[in-house]
Amino acid sequence: MNIPNYLTFLRILISPIFLVLYIYHEELGISSTTLPYILLGLLVISELTDAFDGFLARRYKQVTELGKILDPLADSIVHISIFMTFTLEPVRLPLPLVFVFFYRDSVISTLRTLCALKGFALSARTSGKIKAVTQAVATFIVLALMIPASLGLISNDSLHQVATIVIGLSALYTAYSGFEYVWANWKYIKATSV
Repeated sequence: MNIPNYLTFLRILISPIFLVLYIYHEELGISSTTLPYILLGLLVISELTDAFDGFLARRYKQVTELGKILDPLADSIVHISIFMTFTLEPVRLPLPLVFVFFYRDSVISTLRTLCALKGFALSARTSGKIKAVTQAVATFIVLALMIPASLGLISNDSLHQVATIVIGLSALYTAYSGFEYVWANWKYIKATSV
């Protein structure tokens, strides 16, 4: 364990906190107008820890096998948890859209594990890094839109429509990045069936 890995664990811990605050904010005494700001704060902390854990690991030569596994896992847990949470009011994201993210990450994680068992690691792709950025940006946009929605400046229907479009675009790129990852690593993936 080192500081980068602790930051990754912190990112994973933020996911259930985000979910609980989103669902039970009223029971916890948090108003609908305050909620988006708190959720934005959690998102910023999550994304900063994502940036810093990688930077610190490379800078101080603290890259570990655990970190290589935990970092992409943390990304999946955070983003899928947030998108799953968004299926509830007021965002009401269509559930099938969330499964694009879930299926892509499940397939890639399984392929990485199978290849690791055969003795070779599948490296991260630029498309995967861009995918993480598009998901973070999409989440930020939805949370930012929750502010005027909570003040009654835009309707929840408008919030739902824009969120579906924004996260839908991120889902399209996520699917593309999954296909690109498989295509680029096909010779290694094929070797796992031998």
